[in-house]
Amino acid sequence: MSDTKISVGLMGIGTVGRGVYRILTDNCANIQRKVGAPVDIEKILVKDLGKDRGLEIEPSKLTTEVADIIDNPDIDLVVELMGGLEPALDYVKKALTNGKSVITANKDMIAMHGKELFELAEANQCDLLFEASVAGGIPIIRPLKECLAANRMQEVMGIINGTTNFMLTKMTAEGSDFNEVLEEAQAKGFAESDPTSDIEGYDAARKLAILSSIAFNSRITLNDVYVEGITKITSQDITYAQELNYVIKLLAISKETSDGIEVRVHPALIPNHHPLASVNDVFNAIFVRGDAVGDAMFYGQGAGEMPTASAVTADIMDAARACLYNVPSLIGCTCYDEKPVKSMGLTESKYYIRLRVADRPGVLASIAYAFGDKEVSLASVIQEQNEGDEAELVMVTHKVREKNLREALEMIRHLSSVIDVCNFIRVAGEDQ
Repeated sequence: MSDTKISVGLMGIGTVGRGVYRILTDNCANIQRKVGAPVDIEKILVKDLGKDRGLEIEPSKLTTEVADIIDNPDIDLVVELMGGLEPALDYVKKALTNGKSVITANKDMIAMHGKELFELAEANQCDLLFEASVAGGIPIIRPLKECLAANRMQEVMGIINGTTNFMLTKMTAEGSDFNEVLEEAQAKGFAESDPTSDIEGYDAARKLAILSSIAFNSRITLNDVYVEGITKITSQDITYAQELNYVIKLLAISKETSDGIEVRVHPALIPNHHPLASVNDVFNAIFVRGDAVGDAMFYGQGAGEMPTASAVTADIMDAARACLYNVPSLIGCTCYDEKPVKSMGLTESKYYIRLRVADRPGVLASIAYAFGDKEVSLASVIQEQNEGDEAELVMVTHKVREKNLREALEMIRHLSSVIDVCNFIRVAGEDQ
């Protein structure tokens, strides 16, 4: 480390990287006072030296050789903003092995290889910081690890994917169908040309794996998370939810129970009075419950150049202070327990169910019998007349085990009077 400054190696200068460069440049004097020394970007790893990035960068700072950063003794901190697993994972491992603290926004890498990377950081007495890997500019990693550390966390529930929240907001406000709002999200740059990771829930699942590991002090991987996306949500479901005083959101939910940790991502009906119900467009929010603090919610922009760069730069400043004063970060690995993950079939919830049935006497009785046989109790039923001799039944159950609900629906699918089990969606948040 230089006696006069903290030198940073930046791997990748795409959307977030540009934001980090701007913040470190524009706010350099303020950052210096808060850290105790200047924080300067020494080298930037790029693929194309001649590309116009819309920034005034000294050509000498650019390099196409990763060794100029991870093997450079003058570089104190490495910031990985390349995304994806390879070659980012390999580069980060080499940087940590060389004793360089790493700051990353890479949720895939942390969710899938966090244990290995934390062990490397500890072995080489350096830091691995990743605030920006979940919910962009919203501070949540550090609050869970530090500000709420005295709590036994009981539940984490949030909207942590802006693309799907934008889509569901549009469907709710305008009555648009799924394909319409997906095209709009892509046109606005909120969704990728291949939107699978967002709309199928995998992006949120990776983030939830990270949050759950921290909240419950036990390693949760992507494979532990039950995942269900929003592709089956229709304008009819949105309308019925409104009639029942609910709104539909893609929720990431984890909670600790006596049977293990529930970790799930899926659409859910939440009551209009719930704090998450009013989180709209591309905004994110994370609701947490601790045994001491009670309920708290973190809200803000979950993605984008400057919000995410804000979180990355804050991590840079923390790592810079640790480097400057030769003290360890307070945000190391906290997965010291090995708790079981609860099977999705054992989880309990209320459910919204929409059926298309033949409009004739005895239909509701046969459906009610199938539910009763599996100990599923109905709280409410709405019947809407369709064209011809068909009707639509919308039901909300009392709380029931998912295994029982699925077995009942399988029986109902085989009833001659049932044309289609159109959808079933969990209900969440009614205890808040």
